[in-house]
Amino acid sequence: MTDVIIIDDERTVRESAQQWLELSGLSVRVYSDAKEALAYIDSDFSGVVVSDVKMSGIDGLALQKKIFELDPGIPVVLFTGHGDIAMAVTAIRDGAYDFVEKPFDPERMLEIIKRAMEKRQLVLENRDLRREMQNSRGMESKLIGTSKKMRELKREIANIAPTAANVLISGATGTGKEVVARSIHALSMTGRGPYIALNCAAIPVSMAESELFGHCSGAFTSAQGDRIGKLEAANGGTLFLDEVNSMPLDVQGKLLRALECKEITPLGSNKAKHVEFRLISAMNEDPQEAVRNGKLREDLLFRLNTVELVVPPLRERRDDISMLFSFFMERAAETWDKPVEPLPSESLAVLMGYSWPGNVRELKNIAERYVLSALPPRERIPKLLSSSSEDRGDSAVPLKDQVNLFERNLIKESLLSHKGNIKAVLAELMIPRRTLNEKMSKFNLKRLYKSSRSG
Repeated sequence: MTDVIIIDDERTVRESAQQWLELSGLSVRVYSDAKEALAYIDSDFSGVVVSDVKMSGIDGLALQKKIFELDPGIPVVLFTGHGDIAMAVTAIRDGAYDFVEKPFDPERMLEIIKRAMEKRQLVLENRDLRREMQNSRGMESKLIGTSKKMRELKREIANIAPTAANVLISGATGTGKEVVARSIHALSMTGRGPYIALNCAAIPVSMAESELFGHCSGAFTSAQGDRIGKLEAANGGTLFLDEVNSMPLDVQGKLLRALECKEITPLGSNKAKHVEFRLISAMNEDPQEAVRNGKLREDLLFRLNTVELVVPPLRERRDDISMLFSFFMERAAETWDKPVEPLPSESLAVLMGYSWPGNVRELKNIAERYVLSALPPRERIPKLLSSSSEDRGDSAVPLKDQVNLFERNLIKESLLSHKGNIKAVLAELMIPRRTLNEKMSKFNLKRLYKSSRSG
C-alpha cells in the first residue's frame, strides 16, 4: 500500500521528500512525470498525491483537475515556489487539499500529509459503508461490521432466518439484539408479515397478560373496549419479546401454552383464537443463569431457544469500531446539518482502547456528541469518554492506561505477524523508527517472540 505519491521533475526535491517521509514511517512512490503517475492512481487509491505546480507536460494544476475528475476525495498537495502561492490558493478553491512552499519545511509537510491521509481514510471508510448499505441485503444494511465475530453472526443469521425456528438472542445491553431480530425477520418466510416488538421489562406486572393476549371490554376496571394483544397482532409475522426474563412467571406459563397450542384467549373471553407467528426472544443475561435465578421457566426456555444466538459485546469486535463510528457520525451530521470533522488518529486509538460498557448504543451516543461538540477535534473524544464514564459513576481504567494497552497490543501483534521485521512493522504502523524503539522499550516488547506468543 502506497501512502504518498510524489511528482516533481526535480530529482533532488523528489529524493529529499521521499527520504524524509520514509524516515517518518510512510510508504512513498516518486515520479518525474505526471502522466506516468496518473496510470497508478484510481478511485480506490488510499493515499495522498504531492505534486509540483510547474512541470513540463501535465503540470500540477492540470494534474489536480484530472485527479478531481477521477475522485474528488483524493487529497492533492501542491509544491509551490514563492511566486506560485496565489496560483496554489486558486487550486485549493478548485479542490486541491493544501500546498507546501519550496524549499519545504519537512515538519510542516509531514503534518499536512498526515492530516490529508486521515481525511482520505475517513472518505474511504464512509464510501465502503455506503456501498455496503446500498448493495447488501437487509441483514447487511442493519448489522454493520466486518470483524470475525460479526461475520460468524451474519452467517448464523443467514442460515437460520429462512426457517420457522424460534430464536433466543442473548447479549449485553446495547449490543444490538433487536437489530439482529429485525434482520432475521427481514430474511425470513414471515418477512412480509408484521414485525411486533414488546419490551417485557417496560410492562407493568398487572398489564403483562393483557399486553400479550389482549382483552375484551369490561375484562377489568379500566378495560373500556376490546384490544388485541401482541401475539394476535403478530399473526402471520414475527413477534419479538425483549427482556423476556422480566416477564412474570405465571404469564410465562400462559405464553408457553399459547406457543404449544398456537392459540390465545383474550382476557374476559371464552373464545380461543388461532395464531401463527415466529417468535424471537432476547435477554441481557445468560439464559441458564436466568433459569437458576428463578427469572425464567426452564420449560419455556426449551421452547424459546430452538436456535440460540449470542451478540458479542463491542470490546470483542474492536475491528468494527471505526466503521460504526464513521456511520453514526455521518448520520448525525446529516440529521443536524453539521460538518463531518475527520477523526484524528490518536482519537481512534482512544476509541479502540476504551472498554465500551454501553456497547454500540454508547458508541452511537459518543459519535452524535462528537458531531455536536464545539471543542477542537483532538480534544473531543477524551472529553466525551471521560464524561460518559462519570455519568455512569464508573471507577474505570483511565483512558491513558487504555490507550497504552491498545498501543502495546497493536505493536506486539505487528511484531508477531511480521516475525520481527522492523521495516515491515514501520510500514504497517506508519511510525518513525525512533518512535517504535521508544514504545518497544516503554512496553517491554522484544523484536522476536516464541511461537507460544509470550512476551
